[in-house]
Amino acid sequence: MWIPAGRSWWRGRALAPWASGPARPRLPWSRPAPTHAVATDPRAPSRPYGSAELKETPDMSRFPVEDIRNFSIIAHVDHGKSTLADRLLELTGTIEKTTNNKQVLDKLQVERERGITVKAQTASLFYSFGGKQYLLNLIDTPGHVDFSYEVSRSLSACQGVLLVVDANEGIQAQTVANFFLAFEAQLSVIPVINKIDLKNADPERVEKQIEKVFDIPSEECIKISAKLGTNVESVLHAVIERIPPPKVHRNNPLKALVFDSTFDQYRGVIANVALFDGMVSKGDKIVSAHTLKTYEVNEVGILVPNEQSTHKLYAGQVGYLIAGMKTVTEAQIGDTLYLHKHPVEPLPGFKSAKPMVFAGMYPIDQSEYNNLKSAIEKLTLNDSSVTVHRDSSLALGAGWRLGFLGLLHMEVFNQRLEQEYNASVILTTPTVPYKAVLASAKLIKVVKYLIPLCMSTNRELHKGVKVAEKLYFLKKMCNLLGSIMAIISSSFLLASFDYEDAGYQTAELVKMDILLNGNIVEELTTVVHKDKAYSVGKTICERLKDSLPRQLFEIAIQASIGSKVIARETVKAYRKNVLAKCYGGDITRKMKLLKRQAEGKKKLRKIGNIEVPKDAFIKVLKTQPNK
Repeated sequence: MWIPAGRSWWRGRALAPWASGPARPRLPWSRPAPTHAVATDPRAPSRPYGSAELKETPDMSRFPVEDIRNFSIIAHVDHGKSTLADRLLELTGTIEKTTNNKQVLDKLQVERERGITVKAQTASLFYSFGGKQYLLNLIDTPGHVDFSYEVSRSLSACQGVLLVVDANEGIQAQTVANFFLAFEAQLSVIPVINKIDLKNADPERVEKQIEKVFDIPSEECIKISAKLGTNVESVLHAVIERIPPPKVHRNNPLKALVFDSTFDQYRGVIANVALFDGMVSKGDKIVSAHTLKTYEVNEVGILVPNEQSTHKLYAGQVGYLIAGMKTVTEAQIGDTLYLHKHPVEPLPGFKSAKPMVFAGMYPIDQSEYNNLKSAIEKLTLNDSSVTVHRDSSLALGAGWRLGFLGLLHMEVFNQRLEQEYNASVILTTPTVPYKAVLASAKLIKVVKYLIPLCMSTNRELHKGVKVAEKLYFLKKMCNLLGSIMAIISSSFLLASFDYEDAGYQTAELVKMDILLNGNIVEELTTVVHKDKAYSVGKTICERLKDSLPRQLFEIAIQASIGSKVIARETVKAYRKNVLAKCYGGDITRKMKLLKRQAEGKKKLRKIGNIEVPKDAFIKVLKTQPNK
């Protein structure tokens, strides 16, 4: 992606609410009372609405549309989104203020282990400001490029975003990528400069970056320290002042967008919904625009951040809905729900995710196929950016071909399968699809291979356009056979990548066979780039050497392209000591015994059948980043 430098490059495109129009009036910022203030104080967060000990059912009709703000927190990875979310939850009384409040919205085990957000989470906050109580619906989003689809879906339920930028690092790749997602969705953007408490923090430099790259006046930036809580209340004030309320109509029939969902084995599908029109309550009969099936609503509620049931949800609000969907095929991300007998025009939904990494996934034991199939279906309901296609292998049996947004996305998906569903799988080395041109319809002979191409103008890296210090926009054409990961890895994972399919182009791909004593192992035959054939073949041969059990005869492991052997390893044979019974005597007797042994091994090698055990296939095909 390439854009010209300068602060006026999108002038005239009055899409974002802050991009044009008269200056906003500056309202007086009044400091809200502490959360322990009595409920009679109109400026204090009302309890039970602002308390973690919420037990009464909240009355959501108390919040008219003009008192609702729906917003997300977006940023580059490790710029402090989750920490800011923790402080906002504390300030609004949603959770008690303790030293243990770290990554409160990061509920998954993998998120806490890795210290990153991989799943967007929603929380409803109740906050009093200027004598009115507001309902603030917060969605904390991931920052890594591999989970950008989570961000794009979350923004569909919002009218504004907090764009968090590290005061030390400044604008980075995902800062730009996430900003464009918000810009294209026509959302209000509030820049927040975080970590001003760091020793090397330079918020003035970051202000200038934001003004130059995003054309947002520097005086609109809010400088905070989410870790220490410094000036975080100003963020809440800005959310109320600068983000508009949702444009909805409560008198119209129900129109709800499903922007996320999870699966509960007892309650079925739990759908996160944003209501664009009407209202919904327990007992209503609703219809899915995707499946046209009718369901009865069993429960509606909000997330505070745990589930809290309510009597009703109204247009402009964000919450969850349970309607007896018992199978994952009934739930579709981007689906529109409406009342029975009151059909509406379905909402646009979401653009399909663009997988960049493809890998095979197989059960370790084929008897676990159905259990793994169920686990994958439930997890893809929660992570709809994963594409799934059935596949099979002679060596590994029935399985699937999965598409991911990146290597980290693939690792996290595999880890979640193990942690949440106790499913152990074989995950093969990631590759990309390709096409082969045959010599004729009858002759199965490959003339050339084609690989998918990313849109650009030539093969060389264009000169970077410097838009700010340490920030460049580059453009490069590449094929999807490993180049994508190379680009991102060479930037120490600080680069953001997007692509458009520009068709297929001829590439120097070759078919590489793996032979054991001259016999081709069909399951290990692969297509690789000519430049990488030796390294890939050498690696496979080394793995096989370490995995194959030794025999009474020598095993030659070879990687070949056509008739040319490009790599070889040898598994030495077991050697029986045939001279053990010789306690002396003529040397010719010893030579006779050794010659007979050699002839026997030579004959055994010709007729011996080498069976590759399944665990050897697993070791060869399984993803090994260190290789």
